[in-house]
Amino acid sequence: MNDLPEVRGALTRDRPLDTLTWLRVGGPADLFFQPADEADLAAFLKALDPAIPVFPMGVGSNLIVRDGGLRAAVIRMGRGFNQISVDGTRVTAGVAALDAHVARKAAEAGVDLTFLRTIPGAIGGAVRMNAGCYGSYVADHFVSARALTRAGEAVTLTAEDLKFAYRQSTLPDGWVLVEATFEGVPEAPDILAERMETQLAKRDATQPTKDRTAGSTFRNPAGFSSTGAADDVHDLKAWKVIDDAGMRGAMVGAAQMSPMHSNFLVNTGGATAADLENLGELVRKKVFQKSGLTLEWEIKRVGEPAAEK
Repeated sequence: MNDLPEVRGALTRDRPLDTLTWLRVGGPADLFFQPADEADLAAFLKALDPAIPVFPMGVGSNLIVRDGGLRAAVIRMGRGFNQISVDGTRVTAGVAALDAHVARKAAEAGVDLTFLRTIPGAIGGAVRMNAGCYGSYVADHFVSARALTRAGEAVTLTAEDLKFAYRQSTLPDGWVLVEATFEGVPEAPDILAERMETQLAKRDATQPTKDRTAGSTFRNPAGFSSTGAADDVHDLKAWKVIDDAGMRGAMVGAAQMSPMHSNFLVNTGGATAADLENLGELVRKKVFQKSGLTLEWEIKRVGEPAAEK
């Protein structure tokens, strides 16, 4: 990595990632790039050594970067990718636009995308994870997305291309989403504003929003359609099986399963990525022993563990 591409944005080596994740853990990225705009990103991808892996990073809301860091070029989208525009009932947003901001901007224009209001993170992550809340998912409103390939070429993606499923989508390695378009439902702005206030109040009453978390830790167990809609026959909740296994409030080091909502992993102060991941794996083990169910991580875990001393 001696010959780095020339860029207009910021490109640094060995950038620690702990300050960029909501859980405040993570070792350094070999390369860390903040592109100025889409053209800058395209030129970087085209010039970067194809042997170097690429990892797009949003606001780090649903992410554990392991203590040894990432052997990759981490691309963090910023101001050049946070635009939001509304055309009729269609809303187009850059991948760095916060989900909450998109929901509010749409509501002001009389378009209902209120399900995004309480989802932590930005639009890029919402598309990648087929994020959802209150019975609505990205897949229900998705029109198209634009991405850059590993070679820096622009492509348009449909829902068929992304193959949305419960809490996931499919994107080729190294491709980077840059914006997405959604179709909302027309509704009066005051009604949408009231709905979002109700959602926020419910969230704050039931989730540890003041703690250092990364949103839901595990996917709800099986019983969901391909778009993420719940199956009435088998609607299990991760928090319930965690409770049944006696793991509410459980701790490893400074990592804890929240006493307020047992599907939230909390850094109570000074936890390492290893503490958090080890606690999550202990929860999975205890749940399997109690119920025979295998919980699947919803938090994305990347990178390498810290080197042994």
